[in-house]
Amino acid sequence: MSLTRASRLKRLRSSPAWPLLLFICVMGLLAVQRSGYLRPVENLLLQGLEPGVRGLHGLGTALRDLSETARDLATLRARNDELQAQVNQLLIDKVRADEVEQEYEQTRRLLGFAEANPNLTVRGSQIVGRVLAESPNNYVDSIQVDLGQQHGIRPGMAVVTERGLVGRVTEVFATTSQVMLLTDPNSSVSAFIQSSRLQGVIKGQVGSPLLLMDRIPQDFQVSPGDIVLTSGLGGNLPRNLVIGQVVSVRSRDYEMFQQAVVRPTVDFRRLEMVLVITGFQERTTASPTPVP
Repeated sequence: MSLTRASRLKRLRSSPAWPLLLFICVMGLLAVQRSGYLRPVENLLLQGLEPGVRGLHGLGTALRDLSETARDLATLRARNDELQAQVNQLLIDKVRADEVEQEYEQTRRLLGFAEANPNLTVRGSQIVGRVLAESPNNYVDSIQVDLGQQHGIRPGMAVVTERGLVGRVTEVFATTSQVMLLTDPNSSVSAFIQSSRLQGVIKGQVGSPLLLMDRIPQDFQVSPGDIVLTSGLGGNLPRNLVIGQVVSVRSRDYEMFQQAVVRPTVDFRRLEMVLVITGFQERTTASPTPVP
């Protein structure tokens, strides 16, 4: 029975009347649809499909929003990277500007010292190294500057900043020199107290930032606050270079001399630029007090 029906349908499809029959069916459905008889069926189908359509619409909206969010995040990330690069460059530029400003300020102060002391012939120099070492037999506190034999530097020359005496050149090489600081215990400088004119010798102390003025006669009074200057005895150093200020006095009745503890005006921890005094002419007027 089913074979007979299948054969009939096959013969119908191969019949020349099949397109006409299909056309008549379609037109009939259109006529029925226009008449409104299929509206309940359409509404029923639309109601069934509405949740799915809404879901697809919501999914499309979510996917579009997600795509826009990802694009916005990528844009913001690129903008953030660009701004961070600008911030980094500005920070580098600021650091460089600060360094230039500090170097300018140091140079200005050193030039001011040179102008205030026309009797001194000086050469500016950069600190290129520092030696701070302690051993059982020796204690060294020195710096290395970028001036040497090629620049006319010789052992014994004084090294200063605008604040006062730093030390003396001890070793000279082709383009660099070694400078023994006042704080080195091997350092010894003739000095005097400005107010009383008392003579003494300034020495460094092992492991201490303070200096010791020795050989001060007992029968003279030394007071905290007194200014200590170079005496120029021996002709190795100019006279009236500022060394420091007395902070305390050590005195014992049974000793021939008293001692004064002196705080140097130079901050040896922050040395960057110095002046090497390559020549000088003595003068009797005292140097101005160190720049604070």
